[in-house]
Amino acid sequence: MTKRSEAKYKIDRRMGQNIWGRPKSPVNRREYGPGQHGQRRKGKLSDFGVQLRAKQKLKGYYANISERQFHSIYVEATRLKGDSGENLIGLLERRLDSVVYRSKFVATIFAARQFINHGHIKVNGKRVNISSYKVRVGDVIEVKESSKQLAIVLEASQLAERDVPDYIEVDHNKMTAKFARVPALSDVPFAVQMEPHLIVEFYSR
Repeated sequence: MTKRSEAKYKIDRRMGQNIWGRPKSPVNRREYGPGQHGQRRKGKLSDFGVQLRAKQKLKGYYANISERQFHSIYVEATRLKGDSGENLIGLLERRLDSVVYRSKFVATIFAARQFINHGHIKVNGKRVNISSYKVRVGDVIEVKESSKQLAIVLEASQLAERDVPDYIEVDHNKMTAKFARVPALSDVPFAVQMEPHLIVEFYSR
């Protein structure tokens, strides 16, 4: 297990928010940050600190992706027409691990990354094991036949704590999902407020 995956239990506490809306989030029990000095970190953030926190929160939400990957997605977002912050969210939601998570094939975004890496997912009938694969509108994502009865898949599809957003069309009987459209920020069911405009400001300094 990578350090980035191990850190998932600390991300909520570091941000001071239950960013995935999980019932068992440690923030539900203690709102202060992790570590020996967690309870002392209550100072007011500077503008830079607010922007940095917004970036860390969004990066953490999408399985704590690396800074290099995140920055390259930001650069691509600025090259597209329209609002860069909206484009950033759209590109993050097009990642295969995001689509697998949103489709409720697995319980968490971290599990989605591992599920893809282990070869359980097909896109348009072909196996894809790269979690950062960019899904296109109209692509059909499916759990491969031999994996459809796995306990983690069956349990995830029954989770009541979140719903499948309307930009993904899912059939849990067949374990297939169609990416219907690229979502806007307001379409994405974040459990907490995300502020991509602050991330644009952070990188534009």
